[in-house]
Amino acid sequence: MSQNSIAEVETVTAVVEPTPDLRRDPRASIKPIAGLAAAGAMFAAANPLQAQTPYVPVGTGTPGPGLPNTNSPVDFNLTGISGEETFDSFGCKVWKASPATPDWQQASVYFERKFYEKNDFLLPNGGRIAIWGFEDTLKSKGQNFYPSPIIRVTEGDMVHVKLDQKKGTHTIHHHGIEPTTMNDGVGHVSFEVEDTYIYQWQPRHAGTWFYHCHKNTPLHFEYGMFGLLVVDPPKIQVNGFDRVPAFKGGPVYDVEAFWVADDMDPRWHTLQQEAGMCGDDVGLNIFRPQYFFISGVANTQTMTNANVAVNARHGQKILVRLLNASYSVLAVTFDKFDVQIIAVDGHSLGGPEKPWNQPFTIPKGQTIQVATATRYDILIDTAVLDLNTSQTIEDTVRFEFQDWITRKVHNATSANVWQRGTAQTKVTVRPA
Repeated sequence: MSQNSIAEVETVTAVVEPTPDLRRDPRASIKPIAGLAAAGAMFAAANPLQAQTPYVPVGTGTPGPGLPNTNSPVDFNLTGISGEETFDSFGCKVWKASPATPDWQQASVYFERKFYEKNDFLLPNGGRIAIWGFEDTLKSKGQNFYPSPIIRVTEGDMVHVKLDQKKGTHTIHHHGIEPTTMNDGVGHVSFEVEDTYIYQWQPRHAGTWFYHCHKNTPLHFEYGMFGLLVVDPPKIQVNGFDRVPAFKGGPVYDVEAFWVADDMDPRWHTLQQEAGMCGDDVGLNIFRPQYFFISGVANTQTMTNANVAVNARHGQKILVRLLNASYSVLAVTFDKFDVQIIAVDGHSLGGPEKPWNQPFTIPKGQTIQVATATRYDILIDTAVLDLNTSQTIEDTVRFEFQDWITRKVHNATSANVWQRGTAQTKVTVRPA
């Protein structure tokens, strides 16, 4: 079955049973997931109207310990570079292996990600394009989501992420996390995974991060090998309820949304996976996107799509986790609401851990400029907005994908709406 965005899978109700893995530790129980809609919910914006119980985000991993460390031990004599460092030895002939994870510790949270290639990804003009990504073989086996399913954990978790890849070599870099070098996933300074590897890391700071392949990074990232990564702080008690703040000492929130912006140049999606790595000129300096997406939803469908549009009630706090996964400068504008930036690139602004800085307000109508790979945590406190609480208020949010050099909107004058580097969505606030 083909699906491009999570919104397309809501009518499927079949239960997907996971394939038994005889190597798995029997203490790790894997529950089947009821349908593609439930799998889509792992990425979809968690923004229903919270009528009763306060919203508490849930991690997306499986309780540890996960699979045992059965690969062959690392032979450190094969790592690094012997002799003089050259472009050829560092950039082209990268060490490829499938070793056991050094300094192994038992995981408290376990994930699996498997490389997938999807050659019939449906574009808004009816065409098809090849994309790559990471399948979650525990929670949504056989379902090729774009962007890849979210990894969500809590500060202090000992996290294992098994990469199972079957085409050439790939890696997983947990962007912004600070693991050991062998677990960093940057091929040039660690290694590329030939078959399987279990990445081990322990997050120390809550925030919005992301994960992606770090082999031939510009090309593989463009192909779609990325997904959001969220680290939550521990739960706190507020008025007798469990709540999860945005960060330690930060605000709690009632509604959460994920906006992941991406653009696609179809020419790049015809290149083989090592194109340009060994000094060959394959034109990676030329990027001309023709298709634009927010959270996997085509720009012509983002206004009301449930994976992008946000719904709340008067008095609630909305947290938007924004990632620019495009190769454009992303310009984001809220027409009616003042919003607060409370974290940048996974690092909180203010709070007891960072008293030397503070959140800042973006007034309505002022554009937020977001560079590639940048994340902003955006808080909308509807209680402090000058709103008529007896009426439904809608704010239109505008996205522009701008060329890095000219700063003009891509294909702005195209007769085809889907080809223009723009998108819109709504933030709707209803009476409490």
